[in-house]
Amino acid sequence: MNFDTVRVTTDEIGVATLTLGRPDKHNAISGQMTAELVVAAELLANDDRVRAVVLTGEGDSFCAGADLAWMRAQASAARDERTAEAKKLALALRALNELSKPLIGRINGQAFGGGLGLMSVCDIAIAVDTARFGFTEVRLGLIPATISPYVLARMGEGRARRVFMSARIFDANEACELGLVSRVVPPTDLEAAVEAEVRPYLSASPRAVAAAKALARRLGSEIDDAVISETVALLADAWDTTDAADGIAAFFDRRRPRWQA
Repeated sequence: MNFDTVRVTTDEIGVATLTLGRPDKHNAISGQMTAELVVAAELLANDDRVRAVVLTGEGDSFCAGADLAWMRAQASAARDERTAEAKKLALALRALNELSKPLIGRINGQAFGGGLGLMSVCDIAIAVDTARFGFTEVRLGLIPATISPYVLARMGEGRARRVFMSARIFDANEACELGLVSRVVPPTDLEAAVEAEVRPYLSASPRAVAAAKALARRLGSEIDDAVISETVALLADAWDTTDAADGIAAFFDRRRPRWQA
């Protein structure tokens, strides 16, 4: 299945690969991509051939966060438009988080902002040792709101607070220490490492795997409609601040925002 921004392929043993397909934009998340991720997740969930899903990016990056054209449009949008756009990402993350099939993150390169949200909805993520990561929203006067329920569920509050609001860039080994990824390997070993994670599911009951995953979600952090609506509203609030206005303008003008030392 090919969309405009993502691709879905399934091999003969039932392993599907969901690929973010905007390599020229470092697989940045656009409104179209979020919509296509929702459709792709639904198709994968309803495909009985699929035993496991691998999420990855095309090219050298996994996902660089929000698309620049999307950000520019949001800078001049009304609050209700911003809310609607933020909800698109929230729905994509929820669709992947609630996918009834195991979701293995094949983190082939850098991930920032929303890319870390996509990593956090994976059941397990394996990263190349050259990858770099960062919650960079605060550099723009924004907050990592929409992705926060999944990031906090993955990392826990204590570990998240080390990197969640500093915009500090960290490497793959620290991402592993923080719980964002489960394993770090050289790029040449990535395929084998992902295959090793997928293989056990091929010997397990698909129905039992789905039920066990649903149980883990039910007993874990609750991410319901109310939580999603709250985080979307908080992002809209952040966009309304003078810090965000100056941070976004500074980014596109290639200057320092007023608060930067």
